[in-house]
Amino acid sequence: MSDFNRGYPRPATAPIADMSVDAGLRSFMLGVYTKVALGLVVSAAMAFVTGTYPPVRDLMFNIRADGRIGMTLLGMIVTFAPLAVILFSRAINPRRSGAIYWTIVTLIGASLGTVVLLYTGASIATTFLITATAFGALSLVGYTTKRDLTGLGSFLIMGLVGLLIAMVVGIFVRSAMMEFIINCAGVLIFAGLTAFQTQRLKMTYYQLGGDQAALSAATNYGALSLYLDFINLFQFLLSMGGSRR
Repeated sequence: MSDFNRGYPRPATAPIADMSVDAGLRSFMLGVYTKVALGLVVSAAMAFVTGTYPPVRDLMFNIRADGRIGMTLLGMIVTFAPLAVILFSRAINPRRSGAIYWTIVTLIGASLGTVVLLYTGASIATTFLITATAFGALSLVGYTTKRDLTGLGSFLIMGLVGLLIAMVVGIFVRSAMMEFIINCAGVLIFAGLTAFQTQRLKMTYYQLGGDQAALSAATNYGALSLYLDFINLFQFLLSMGGSRR
């Protein structure tokens, strides 16, 4: 999910030039980060509503007598809907990229009500700050490094496929050790993807050569990639060290 890159070309594998001083690039990246930040605000608001407001919570989740949390049919639809939107968005005009972005962040936020139900507020806030700090540092590395991260990105994407397979297996094979390994792998993979996708966005800006329509779509798709990296990094860190209610 995090390797969402449609509507603009992939970066070339040529050596990375020193482009960090370009004013147009700074404006482009600021647009991406602004949308990521606003997307996180929308998701947090949706998670708070679905996790704390009883009429909405009960439509999404089943809280069992033993404290375990299950999903209603609506909850399952909302949880898997972002993946469907991403898959079918290839048939949608790139001009609709903004609608795609806001639809996905809203749906993901609604499904994150489980986080509010499972973990303490202090734990969520602490993990969010840790994630934000790590995300900012990793994105800065991707923005400033002169090393081509394309090879690393390909390796991480293959690792992501393996991670998804392991998570599916983990649903049927309950193991504390396996869960710990999955969480560690998830943190490492999405940390690396944050740096890689930041660099890819930087190179995409130069490849588009000032095409404003294409840059607008690239801002939305780029924001979605980084938003998904942030959310996944946050969830894996929370699963590793979060305090449950």
